[in-house]
Amino acid sequence: MTDTATARAEALAQEPMRIAGPRPGFARGTLSSLKDIASHRELLGSLVRRELKSRYKDSALGFVWSLARPLAMLLIYYIALGQFLGAARSTPDFAIFIYTGLTAWTLFSEVVLGGTGSIVANSGLIKKVYLPREVFPLSVVGSSLFNFGIQLLILLGATIVAGKFPTGERWLYFPLSLAVVLVYSTALALLLSAVNVYLRDVQYLVDVIIMILFWASPIVYAWKQVSGHVSGIIADIYLANPMTLAVLGFQRAFWISGDGEPAPGHLGTRLLIVLGIGLILLWLSQRTFARLQSNFAQEL
Repeated sequence: MTDTATARAEALAQEPMRIAGPRPGFARGTLSSLKDIASHRELLGSLVRRELKSRYKDSALGFVWSLARPLAMLLIYYIALGQFLGAARSTPDFAIFIYTGLTAWTLFSEVVLGGTGSIVANSGLIKKVYLPREVFPLSVVGSSLFNFGIQLLILLGATIVAGKFPTGERWLYFPLSLAVVLVYSTALALLLSAVNVYLRDVQYLVDVIIMILFWASPIVYAWKQVSGHVSGIIADIYLANPMTLAVLGFQRAFWISGDGEPAPGHLGTRLLIVLGIGLILLWLSQRTFARLQSNFAQEL
């Protein structure tokens, strides 16, 4: 931990003891939790920096490694699916199509996977001082957003090289889709990080579920391939997956060559609906986290 974070932790140790459990009432408890997190924003910033530094400690290439996994996946899928199986011949600008989906998916998976283990990974600090436990999964969100920013710059650079930089109203899909990814991944990170303290098998189960969700979203295959095989209620169930809609939103924003490709109707409306549901899920996840955190120190 940095000197700033260490000093902050020592100062916190001198503060009067406060209850780590839930505040009375859902509304009052939520507001109290938000104020608590805001008052510890400096500590949160220190944890984000620590998270970033610890990932690439003693590494010669540093943050370049944040691109290694998505670029390796891009290369594998582009060669295996695009060239060997011929997907590139039926999907225009296949490399941009693939990388657009991977950019959205990498942010989601990093937040969920890293957030799930964040409380257990910081058990030493949690046992010593009081602080809002939410800062640990939130620090994963912050570091994942930094990596996302780097990958987004690569994506935008690719669109410039291809001569198809996104302009106009298509940019409206980007913040909306990004909000869906962040809201759902943060909600899951809060909920799963708390449950993982009591049931450590959760982190292994999450790995499996993330793999399934990856193939349940149109990242390495186009929506037109899905719509050609499913319809009616099955298609609605498929589109009920928030990450499916978020990936489609990212593609609408950055994959210009896909404008002539089949797409689900009312994508913007669908994104707004799942975002509203996601905000409710985020609130419920935070309140569940608050109720479970009172015994974190004992369980850890």
